[in-house]
Amino acid sequence: MKIAFNYPIFTYQQYGGISRYYKILAEQLSEMGNDVSIISGIHQNSYLASMSNRNIVKGWHVKKYPPRTTRIFKSLNAAYTSMKLLQIVPDVVHETYYTPSSLMKAKQPRTTTVYDMIHELFPDQFSCKDKTTIYKQETFRRVQHILSISHSTKRDLINCFGIDENNISVVHLGVDAAYLQYAARQESNNILLPQPYLLYVGGRTGYKNFFNFLKAVSLSSRLITDFNIVAFGGGAFTRQELIDIKNLGLSEQQITCVSGSDALLAQYYANAVAFIYPSLYEGFGLPPLEAMACNCPVISSNSSSMPEVIGNAGEFFDPNSLEEMMHAMESVLYDSTRRSALLQLGTERVKQFTWEKCAYETLKIYQNITR
Repeated sequence: MKIAFNYPIFTYQQYGGISRYYKILAEQLSEMGNDVSIISGIHQNSYLASMSNRNIVKGWHVKKYPPRTTRIFKSLNAAYTSMKLLQIVPDVVHETYYTPSSLMKAKQPRTTTVYDMIHELFPDQFSCKDKTTIYKQETFRRVQHILSISHSTKRDLINCFGIDENNISVVHLGVDAAYLQYAARQESNNILLPQPYLLYVGGRTGYKNFFNFLKAVSLSSRLITDFNIVAFGGGAFTRQELIDIKNLGLSEQQITCVSGSDALLAQYYANAVAFIYPSLYEGFGLPPLEAMACNCPVISSNSSSMPEVIGNAGEFFDPNSLEEMMHAMESVLYDSTRRSALLQLGTERVKQFTWEKCAYETLKIYQNITR
């Protein structure tokens, strides 16, 4: 089957979960024997630059666009995509992100993947000039089918946009097998770890609820005494964050902010006492599964997609209750039996989420909409 992915997300992102998803999906579909093209144009995406099968990518990589030129490259890439689609004549076009209109003249069936409803559910956390919701609506009008990465996101999609549920299929994401490999290598000796520590991964603002996680830790004399905290990703702590941390009675030495490769993240997962996921909302949420793959117990919010993804392999709490969050952490961190049980459950749970399965189910949807 001839499958084409278009340019938008690779124009916008150098790194990021969405472009990484499409890169892995394209590779998996290609390994299954499909003729796959990512029509990127002049892109700045590092995942595409590192692909082993360079024939998949139809375009050129630059490290970074010059300042204030993204709109120019977006227009160039849209025109290039339209031309390339007429040459390739794919069976299906997968639109990688939301755009106000399509310059693609090809008549093939189209689909797109919806990752979350953050812009619709948390509008106060975005600029009033942000047009993502409008662009979503226009994209939904022109595609034949929508993929949702969770049942939770599908429900939100129906509620926010009134999409017919028959036009939405749920295809869960997969966990990179590399996390299992990294964890198995026991590479922790290569880095200095602030043992023992609780691990947090990702952005820290708004709905991510990071500061409430710190508040919950500070409520417990045991937690604040016995554990350090590692925040992986999300950039360096801001001046205000450092002030807030100090006001909670936590020292800068207790909280470490780090960033780096997936290999480094896997080491932090594998050596953490527990992974904490306090988010108010996630469209899917890969970090808990990555933690399970690295044999790290998961303590998570019970909101949105988290129960769907984590199943019975995590300790849950209400993210709006500091006391409940604190008690959930204590119930795992000071109970070796519960911690061991979560590790065993996590090992089994993570087997249900593979990129091979994601690609196979996505291919079935392509086949259905092209009939």
